Amino acid sequence: MSTAPGPAPVPRRFPQRVYGTGTEPDPRFSLANERTYLAWIRTSLALLAAGVALDALQVEMPRGLRVSASLVFIVLAVLAAGQAWLGWERTERALRDNRALPAPSLAVVIGVGVAVASVLLAVGIML
Repeated sequence: MSTAPGPAPVPRRFPQRVYGTGTEPDPRFSLANERTYLAWIRTSLALLAAGVALDALQVEMPRGLRVSASLVFIVLAVLAAGQAWLGWERTERALRDNRALPAPSLAVVIGVGVAVASVLLAVGIML
């Protein structure tokens, strides 16, 4: 009788709805997906810092415009963090299922939001 060990058990990974489907993609693709996730997280942190700084530094402009721009930046930070997670998850599943990669779902919304906040800032500084 042979006592040779069998294949090592596959560790359970989170989230199961991603890792429980398809086959393992080339690690380079998964790592690139992770870098994109981290880029969205950095974007989220930058937007959050902009929103907090506007209010904390009391930028000289009408209070309503300053608070509005600050809130827009903070909401965009939350959306960017959501895009990070959802984008990572959708892309990783597409990689595992050998499907076409999805487009970022919130990139346009975040871009428009940054433009709106920038206009609020420009108008506020000119007043």
